Amino acid sequence: MIHSALSRWTMSYFAAALVFFLGAQMLMVVGYGFPSVVAEAPETLVVVHMVTIGWLSLLMCGALFQFVPVLIASPLRGERLVLPALMCLLVGLGCLLGGFLELAGTFETGVPLLAFAAALLPVGFALVAGILGRTLWGARLPLPARFVAVGLPSVLATAVLGALFALALSGYLPVLVDMDLRTHALPVHIAVGLGGWLSFTAIGVSYRLLPMFMLSPDKARRSSYAAWWTGAVALLLIALATPFASLLGTPDMATSVRMLAILLGGASLVYYGVDLIFFYRHRKRRAVELNSRAAEGAFFALALSAALLLALAASGTLERHAGALLYLVAFGWLSGLGLSQLYKIVPFLTWLECYGPVMGKKPTPRVQDLVAEPRDRIWFVLYFLSVTAGTAALLAEQPGLFRIAAGGALLATLAIVTELVLARRLKNVPYAQRSPEGALPPRLFLPRPH
Repeated sequence: MIHSALSRWTMSYFAAALVFFLGAQMLMVVGYGFPSVVAEAPETLVVVHMVTIGWLSLLMCGALFQFVPVLIASPLRGERLVLPALMCLLVGLGCLLGGFLELAGTFETGVPLLAFAAALLPVGFALVAGILGRTLWGARLPLPARFVAVGLPSVLATAVLGALFALALSGYLPVLVDMDLRTHALPVHIAVGLGGWLSFTAIGVSYRLLPMFMLSPDKARRSSYAAWWTGAVALLLIALATPFASLLGTPDMATSVRMLAILLGGASLVYYGVDLIFFYRHRKRRAVELNSRAAEGAFFALALSAALLLALAASGTLERHAGALLYLVAFGWLSGLGLSQLYKIVPFLTWLECYGPVMGKKPTPRVQDLVAEPRDRIWFVLYFLSVTAGTAALLAEQPGLFRIAAGGALLATLAIVTELVLARRLKNVPYAQRSPEGALPPRLFLPRPH
């Protein structure tokens, strides 16, 4: 990693992602979207897609542009398309949100915003998949890269299904109005998006980052391959269950296949949990840094999400409490892992950008010196406690309590983002070590001109 090239636009992806994350949480605190209105309401769709596309997907794209070359020890191919991909995603997401706001009656433009979103977002994600797929193509893929390889078709499938939804809502494809997309396509859209693109890819990246940051053995184990196989088959079953059931005229088969997919997905998480325990127990870095300690909260949220899914399915209340489950997955597992790893990735990349050119020539601070872990620990505790409280409030159907919990999560996120800005500005580094001769002070989120 030390000798790998830095992705020029990764920090820009991270910055845009954090802006959307903060914006979505602010809307939740003021009672915009679910649970103040129904889950299908346009207001809810605004918040949902600010989180899933604006925050989680942009975060994932930025991380993959930096770490996929590290996974396979090969340079990123098609790097000139990274910025156009970001532009397509940002403009497409803006059109999508604007279209939802029009449906909510907030304003009227007369412009087919949802149709534009249905074109731009798939193009943006196709560019991302093309860049990463071309980089992976022909390389000998280690296990973490295989998780990413499954995530790429997942994001394409999610984007195509999302485009169909947008076109159906816009009225530009009348044939879609007669199709029951909500029943047949929406579960696949959610499962492949959250489960395949975001979760499966995040698991793969964690198989590389956790051993790297904790100095744990990173050789793939049998349980690691089992986690990949069971998870990949589960995603395939989810994606193909409804189409095959429709073709064969046996709708009951789709339900059985989905249950099998849930069981395989659960088995994948068990194998992943075994590997996580191995990483933590066999680390050479005895003092666990805050990013790895905070990640434990995300892993706990993932386990709790799986247990909640089984409990809701067994009690027949899955549809009623789906919002609470999805909130725990998106904010506890995925966002918790994202924030915890950003706390290490941003200082790490900042250190490489600033002090890499003088490494071995001048005294330089440690990566840990760019952050203040004792001061920041409380914010991760507050974040995960707030998400847990928010999930409980949703299960109890208490919108007022949920807004209070969302306020706690927002406060914690603001504090963590502030710490990331301070790290980029080198404010925690002692002044005497901050700017040795030859060091390049980093820009906040834009790349340095060539």
